[in-house]
Parts: sequence; structure tokens; C-alpha cells
Amino acid sequence: MTIDEIAGLLVKLGCPSYKCRDMAAQLRRRALMDADRKGTSFEAELQRLIGLMAQGWSATGKPEGH
Repeated sequence: MTIDEIAGLLVKLGCPSYKCRDMAAQLRRRALMDADRKGTSFEAELQRLIGLMAQGWSATGKPEGH
């Protein structure tokens, strides 16, 4: 996935639009690092990380930054 694709997904999950591109770049980097370290796929790690972010937002009842 590209940074723009990840950012679009983050917007749908409730991420503030002004933060989405930077967060997407960080998530992409982290997913690549974790996949390499764990021997898993980039897609699996990206899904895991996005899931964690979505859980965090739902636990607070609002997206990050609001």
C-alpha cells in the first residue's frame, strides 16, 4: 500500500485529516520494520498496527488529536 492509500484508510477510521499523511508514513515504516524483524508480511503488520490504532481511538471515544 502507498502512503496515500494508508492515509485514506486512516481518514475513514476517524484520524484527523491533517495528521493522516504523517501517520501513514510512520505506520508504513513501522510495518516494514516489523515484517522484516518478525519474518511476517508487510500487509499483516500494517493490518495489526492499524487495528491497534483503531482500538485506541475507540477506547477513548474519539479520534486522536480531538
